[in-house]
Amino acid sequence: MMNNDKKANQSIQCTVDQCEYHCQNQDYCSLDCIKVGTHEANPTVEECTDCESFQVKQ
Repeated sequence: MMNNDKKANQSIQCTVDQCEYHCQNQDYCSLDCIKVGTHEANPTVEECTDCESFQVKQ
């Protein structure tokens, strides 16, 4: 989903500029909300968490 009129959601900071929802000139996400999950059975550090709303930029 390509959206050139992305509005920064200042409640969701993000530095992953490879994501479709990243606001290019700002370190924010353009989604209203995101889903955070994990790839570990027992997460203990931040590296175990993932933004499950991530979509690779087209």
